[in-house]
Amino acid sequence: GSPNAKYSKDALKFYASLATRAVSSGFALDIFACSLDQVGLHEMKVLADRTGGYMVMSDSFSMHVFKDSFRKVFECDEAGYLKLGYNAKMEVFTSREFKCCGAVGALTSLQKRGPCVAETEIGESRTSQWCVGSMDHNTTMAFYFDVVSQEQQQNSNPQGRQGFLQFHTCYLHPSGRKRVRVTTVSHRYTDSNMQDIVVGFDQEAAAVLTGRYAVFRCESEDPLDVLRWVDRQLIRLVSKFADYRKDQPATFHLVPELSIYPQFMYHLRRSTFLQTFNASPDETAYYRTLVVRENTMNSLVMIQ
Repeated sequence: GSPNAKYSKDALKFYASLATRAVSSGFALDIFACSLDQVGLHEMKVLADRTGGYMVMSDSFSMHVFKDSFRKVFECDEAGYLKLGYNAKMEVFTSREFKCCGAVGALTSLQKRGPCVAETEIGESRTSQWCVGSMDHNTTMAFYFDVVSQEQQQNSNPQGRQGFLQFHTCYLHPSGRKRVRVTTVSHRYTDSNMQDIVVGFDQEAAAVLTGRYAVFRCESEDPLDVLRWVDRQLIRLVSKFADYRKDQPATFHLVPELSIYPQFMYHLRRSTFLQTFNASPDETAYYRTLVVRENTMNSLVMIQ
């Protein structure tokens, strides 16, 4: 660590150990930090990130940001129960054509290996099951998948076959009952026909998924390396899907399904999520926690 912040490394280690204990006990830790000065959100961030607790940062406890947020936590439904689910377990099941690389969000890996776990690691990985201490109606997770190798596909994937993905979410309702929600989606497979892939491309979701993974990588890598990675990903996408003649920039053309994606990456590179200049460690920690939790539209607004 830096000699100017000699206790930071030990504090990070301490709060990481607390987070591990909280996860194993099924707790969620909320942090309301209201101060004009640094309160240590940078070090404490791991507690909220791994347990699914709320994190709110404001200038003082008298401001409406704190008051409204605090009130919102204790909002009840018609039956008088809090609008939350506790100690949730999320599990992913996939058909054999693709596997799960990992997830990014307010969750923790439960290290459950299985046939649907990919070799590639992204976010909280090497597992098909995650723990979330607390969830509400707006909780959003990002899951990343990888298509299995071409040889395996040829053996198991005739043209036009459907791929299936299933999420099992089991949580404790405030009434004391355990609830299970099962979500199943299917999608069509195509050969390497680029036109089919382009038609099914959701550039808003892709931009947010790339942003979340980039933010996750910033926790353990140099932000400059992450910026270069974002650039490489954009170049790979554009070189594969754009129409252009070499050394003639005027001929460059992207189809509408992909045309806004480079603009999102442009804003992401300059955003407070990847650039730490002119932001305190606490502010950077707060912004990064926000962007990995919000839904697609809110995340895009923040990126831009």
